[in-house]
Amino acid sequence: MSHRKTGGCVAAGHPVTAAAGAEMLKAGGNAFDAAIAAVLTACVSESVLTSLAGGGFLLAHTAAGRNTLFDFFTQTPQQKQLTQPPDFYPIEANFGETVQQFHIGLGAIATPGVLKGLVHVHRQLGRLPLAVVAEPAIYEAKTGVVVNAFQAYCYGLLRPILTANPTVQAIYAPQGDLLQAGDRLYLSDFATALSTLVQDPEQFYQGAIAQQIVADSQRQGGYLSAADLSDYAVIERSPLRITYRGATLLTNPPPSSGGTLIAFALKLLEQVDFGQLQHGSPAHLQMLAAIMRLTNQARRDGYDANLHRYGIAEHFLSSQHLANYVPDLQQTAHKWGSTTHISVIDQEGNAASVTTSNGEGSSYMIPGTGIMMNNMLGEEDLNPQGFHQWQANQRLSSMMAPTLLLIEGRPRLALGSGGSNRIRTAILQVISNLIDFDMPVEAAVSAPRIHWERGILNLEPGFDRASLEAMPDWPVKRWIWWQQQNMFFGGVHAVIAHADGRIEGAGDARRSGTIATVL
Repeated sequence: MSHRKTGGCVAAGHPVTAAAGAEMLKAGGNAFDAAIAAVLTACVSESVLTSLAGGGFLLAHTAAGRNTLFDFFTQTPQQKQLTQPPDFYPIEANFGETVQQFHIGLGAIATPGVLKGLVHVHRQLGRLPLAVVAEPAIYEAKTGVVVNAFQAYCYGLLRPILTANPTVQAIYAPQGDLLQAGDRLYLSDFATALSTLVQDPEQFYQGAIAQQIVADSQRQGGYLSAADLSDYAVIERSPLRITYRGATLLTNPPPSSGGTLIAFALKLLEQVDFGQLQHGSPAHLQMLAAIMRLTNQARRDGYDANLHRYGIAEHFLSSQHLANYVPDLQQTAHKWGSTTHISVIDQEGNAASVTTSNGEGSSYMIPGTGIMMNNMLGEEDLNPQGFHQWQANQRLSSMMAPTLLLIEGRPRLALGSGGSNRIRTAILQVISNLIDFDMPVEAAVSAPRIHWERGILNLEPGFDRASLEAMPDWPVKRWIWWQQQNMFFGGVHAVIAHADGRIEGAGDARRSGTIATVL
């Protein structure tokens, strides 16, 4: 049977996002052009999940064999002293099964990196002119994107943010009520701003836009200064590298947490013989829950406190350290996460895995730009020591973990997820589904998931409740049985390259995911 080779595939959280990436591949661009175009367009089509004023990471594998993690996540401000109380207050998002609190306001804004990161990656690896790469985003912002059911659901969750002030409300609730599925979202100011920023990106960090951000911040209880913006720099890191059952896995290194915790969980998972395990069986899920529990325990045992120490990942993943947790595993034999992910592999062998986030958004929109700034200083997950306890002028840690899997030096899989603390458990389960259970990519992404945290086990529908609850020795204080698949469990968008030249992907329906394939 013959298979037609594929020109490339883009997996993303919205059809318009994926289509923008595919358009670059059709125009002769590479995976990096496609990824950048997709992120820019996601700032329109998925505007409550990402922003040029947020943070992110792009993991790149070039056809020449170079692997680089581009870190453009948010940075803490350089000073903490304010002349007035910070503009920092809580809001709640109700998921039905759980309620989560977030903090917003200008006092929740960290120094953003997405725009500078995308420009940096483009200069290093892009092929098409940046103005061409930005065209789909500008077009969609001008002509409007039809709101789908998932985006409307997100708007409802974030109602307190999207109705916090007249500027934001004019975009998301122009007639007084939040936009609903079928309505059209317009970001004409963003189209104008992006057209300017493509020609002169430094406007955002040292020009008129920067001056506006700093003036509003200083006047309204924010921390950002001119030095925070002008000094911000993209960091190129060597990806964290481990082997898993013969494949090479590349992911996000420290000081971010997500990649190392995924690697730790996979190294524990590698101790398990899957020959006798049935996917979704009580024994399988009990083992997964134990690995999630042990990973959280190892994190508490000293990983978080030493995130910025040289060599922390090597120590954490060493056989000696793992040996402290393997015996416990062998005995075993809630949050929304406003993040979006894009995976791209092209026919030349380039691969890009990029995860970006704006938190939930601070509610502050830079006047005249359509760009909402992040609320990373108000994210509980990113501030484990408590709010306002951050160290000045330091990269915030993140659970974001764009990931690539290489076989014999060639990209086999690009994947990543949104979902806060569920990012790592979602990626862990999809990788295991693909490698340990040999599932097709669509099945691996759509299979029901679990998430264990702090003694609470969340389960999606599709598992046998009676047999699971009847099994003894669960590390569980409370079970939460979700009635349907939900964005709570992440949104893994994955692309897989086959040895015969076919490239296919899967977008996670939990976050309205989709793919665009170029033939």
